[in-house]
Amino acid sequence: MRIITLVVIYLLFNTNSLAQHELEMFFSSNQQLESKVDSIYWQLSNKEKVAQMIMPAVGKHGKPVSEVIDLIKQRKVGGILLLNGAKAEFSQLVATLDSIGELYGNLPFLYSADAEPSLIRYKIKGCASVPKANEHQSEIEVIKTAKSISSDLVDIGINYNFAPVVDQGNMNAAITNRSFGSNVDSISLWSNAFIQVSQQMGVIATAKHFPGHGLVHGDTHEKLVYIDGLLQEVVNYESLISGGVLSIMVGHIAVKNNPKYGTNGLPATCSKKIVTNLLKEELKFKGLIVTDAMNMGGVRNVTDCGMRAVDAGCDILLMPIDENKEIQTILAKYESSESFQCRVEESVKKIIRVKICLGIL
Repeated sequence: MRIITLVVIYLLFNTNSLAQHELEMFFSSNQQLESKVDSIYWQLSNKEKVAQMIMPAVGKHGKPVSEVIDLIKQRKVGGILLLNGAKAEFSQLVATLDSIGELYGNLPFLYSADAEPSLIRYKIKGCASVPKANEHQSEIEVIKTAKSISSDLVDIGINYNFAPVVDQGNMNAAITNRSFGSNVDSISLWSNAFIQVSQQMGVIATAKHFPGHGLVHGDTHEKLVYIDGLLQEVVNYESLISGGVLSIMVGHIAVKNNPKYGTNGLPATCSKKIVTNLLKEELKFKGLIVTDAMNMGGVRNVTDCGMRAVDAGCDILLMPIDENKEIQTILAKYESSESFQCRVEESVKKIIRVKICLGIL
């Protein structure tokens, strides 16, 4: 009965005029859209609500497809990252996972990729060749690259791109050529061009890695790194937020020697000061907030890191080490704390809303 109800909802909304919404509708005040979001939200069980926030990875550097399929059958997935593979392989995988998802009563998935200009040649083989981010010489070149990447992603069925990198490049070994450079003006201008083109083509763009990975020492893949003092790279996000970027990725970056934004040894992903106070309240960002991969060295040793990231204000947990454990931990707090219930509700409704605006729900 549960599966039948969700399938009926799926068919109902796909025949409704809201299925034609474009991504630009996400930030609009639209009572009909809000009513649709509420209707879907309240049809989900508590477990299914929490599951919308979970995004495992499949592919060469992700989890085995069989494990992700098991999660789909239990309705414990809201999105899937396609991580290192080939274009044809991923196209077939999206079709397969969609069929299984629908069969088992899931809401349609967000499919994501690290399709940065500098990484797409490695992350998704078979896509059109584009210059590395730091090789671009003009906004026109950036627009051409964004069109090429987005076209390949749409062909595959990917609707969520973890790009562009808006960190200041050339200083940090983990960023280097992944950034549009070190000039703040060109980073903002070119990142905004990449974002606008992507979202006009139906692909959510993501500015990363908030609050800034370019001017720190160390690599968050390996360990927690620190911003010492001022948050110099936050300025890179201001024009992108006002320009309508739909998603921002928070990095596993701690802040020290900063009385207002110090994170007390926690990564930004688990800090309410950074995610809620700074990003959501001061910068007024209303879009999707996704964590960097939760299996990275900068966060994986934090106790209950997934639940703490949600509590801090994050909407999507990317690549949790143990999806079942994360859901169980978050669900336990959801069912015991009214304020945490509201926190989860805000995130899940944003995820449902963007799925409607993408036209997949």
